[in-house]
Amino acid sequence: MNLSGDSNSTLHSSDTVQLLYVQNLIYYVANVINVILSLPANAYVLWLIVTGPKGTVASDLFGLNLAVTEILSSLSSLGFIIYYYQDSEAVYNFALFFKGFIYYGRSPFQSCICVERYLAVIHPVTFLKYKPVRYRMGCSGVVWMLVIGTCIGYMFSNATPAWKSYALSFILVQFLVMLFCCQAVLRALKHPGPVDGEGEGTNHIKQRAFKIISTILVFAVVMYLPRLLLLLSFNFIDSVKFYFALCVCFLITVIFGFLQPVLYLHRAGKLPCIGTLLGKS
Repeated sequence: MNLSGDSNSTLHSSDTVQLLYVQNLIYYVANVINVILSLPANAYVLWLIVTGPKGTVASDLFGLNLAVTEILSSLSSLGFIIYYYQDSEAVYNFALFFKGFIYYGRSPFQSCICVERYLAVIHPVTFLKYKPVRYRMGCSGVVWMLVIGTCIGYMFSNATPAWKSYALSFILVQFLVMLFCCQAVLRALKHPGPVDGEGEGTNHIKQRAFKIISTILVFAVVMYLPRLLLLLSFNFIDSVKFYFALCVCFLITVIFGFLQPVLYLHRAGKLPCIGTLLGKS
């Protein structure tokens, strides 16, 4: 049984069978992690945003949408775990649709967060102009339509060369947007401003922002760069090895999908014990 939701049919040698066994084991472990760890962590983040002080939802709307996509992606993992024990085409299609949120739901909202922070630091006048929540809601609506359409396409076409080309373009655009925004913000935060040195408060705020943006950049590189390189090489490597590597990328994506809400909870002061590991934010 191929749990990954991606087609491969090369089952000739014993080495291939062993590789497929390890692939399915990795994929199963990743799905368990996604359900047991990522689901409650993201549900807690969502609850904190919704029940937070007045204005929290408006100011962190993209973060709220990101938590929702992570919760929906956990439904995919739950579906694949059920499919492991009960071979059902309906369960398989359900899991495959929601798996699209892992690959194609996270990056657009991360890009929105990066663009928002980029405008706030680099173009504050423009940021204030589009600060009202209606603009964030409109942007979120457009992103949701794109994500849902992409998830439907992934469910029906994920094994085709045309889809791999689309996936490469989709992830590459998001990755470049995040990379541009993050490096621009980091350069701006490093550049001495007119009020630097007037007090420790200003420096502390800039140092905290620097750590947050650096974390986003590192997460983006680790989560998306391996998959981008893999998609670029899918015409040059054996299909079984390609899908095995893709499964490893999925595990990395799931792990960082769990670390993301953990860091949010730490910054919110809900996980103070992590301060000894991550340092003061």
